[in-house]
Amino acid sequence: MKKMALFVFNGDPMCFIHVLLNALEMKEKNYEPVIIMEGASVKLLPELAKTNNPLNILWEKVVAKGLVEGVCKACSNKLGTLDDAKKQGLKLLDNMSGHPAMSEYRENGFEIITF
Repeated sequence: MKKMALFVFNGDPMCFIHVLLNALEMKEKNYEPVIIMEGASVKLLPELAKTNNPLNILWEKVVAKGLVEGVCKACSNKLGTLDDAKKQGLKLLDNMSGHPAMSEYRENGFEIITF
């Protein structure tokens, strides 16, 4: 099974929809995708939780399927969405000076894609 780590730095919803769609499509094709939210992407958290947000349905699907690996603790703290991540039950990733380390995913056989 191909392991894919989708590191999302971009906070543009038009970019993020592609992350969600790709993660779901990869899962359907028996890949092992994980989404890691970094940088400006963490600012999307409060909006993704709103049921009237167009991305909410896809967001709920990836969360329900366990495809969201977690959220950068340092970035969510700096950008004011740490509480949103906690409320949504998302794992806070911080093993590299407060940020998630790409090297950990490479060492575990993941191909890394950045958005």
